[in-house]
Amino acid sequence: MFDPRTNHFPYPERTDAHYLHVKKNDGTVFDRDYPFIDTSFGARFKIFCVRILLYLVVYPVTCIRFGLRVRGRKNLKKHREELRKGVISCSNHVLMWDYLAIRRAIIPFKPSVLIWAPNIRGENGKMMRTVGGIPIPEEGENGFTTMVSTVSEYVRNGGWLHIYPEGSMWEYYMPIRPFKDGVAAFSCMTGRPVLPLGFSYREPGWIRRVIFRQCARITLSIGEPIWPDPELSPAERHLDLTRRAHEAVCRLAGIDPKENLYPPVFDGTNTRVDYYTNEYGIGYKGSH
Repeated sequence: MFDPRTNHFPYPERTDAHYLHVKKNDGTVFDRDYPFIDTSFGARFKIFCVRILLYLVVYPVTCIRFGLRVRGRKNLKKHREELRKGVISCSNHVLMWDYLAIRRAIIPFKPSVLIWAPNIRGENGKMMRTVGGIPIPEEGENGFTTMVSTVSEYVRNGGWLHIYPEGSMWEYYMPIRPFKDGVAAFSCMTGRPVLPLGFSYREPGWIRRVIFRQCARITLSIGEPIWPDPELSPAERHLDLTRRAHEAVCRLAGIDPKENLYPPVFDGTNTRVDYYTNEYGIGYKGSH
């Protein structure tokens, strides 16, 4: 079993906080005039060129580098017609490359992904945009409202939107952190389902341990669509869908939701739990 005690990542105090620092800031303003989904000829041409690079180089490297194994692709075929009408997927966020692993796993679908705004302003921002990155505005209501409206229309028109509801990337972290309600909000606004995905870990071989200094190989499991419950009030519908999405990601990651160390819904105050594994699965040694 993957042992997190070999990890030395500086996980922050709050469960949605970032610990990787973006050095560059190109000053881009994400306001109502920003093209959150750029459909210009230039943007589409760049996306086409990058897509060729993804298929020829990046996807094979991702599979080899992380030992990517995909389970549940039958669910993509089973629900293909529904997914083509638009879907919001969600997963735990455990690698800088995990979005590339998702793109590889769900071929031929071409998703977009909501991204922390500083990453789009940073050194890798232009590349993130060409693989479907959409910034989440942090300053001012106008930009955020425009982003929500644009992305909702994109999903209604058959787009695939991926969201990391934990709010930040924690490398090789095992428990599923509390979910923010963005996944449920977009699902309820657009009337499209949530597709849960879950990353879990396998022991690395000696080559990955020695050469790559890698903690684990990764498995991505694909679940089945989850729909909002129309019988509930809007507030209850959001909460219920967030909880069910969290439970589904737990199961796909190989964790019993009842044994997960965190509540399913982020309340703004959730803090890190230090944990360990043994033959019985996940345990904990205290919270901060």
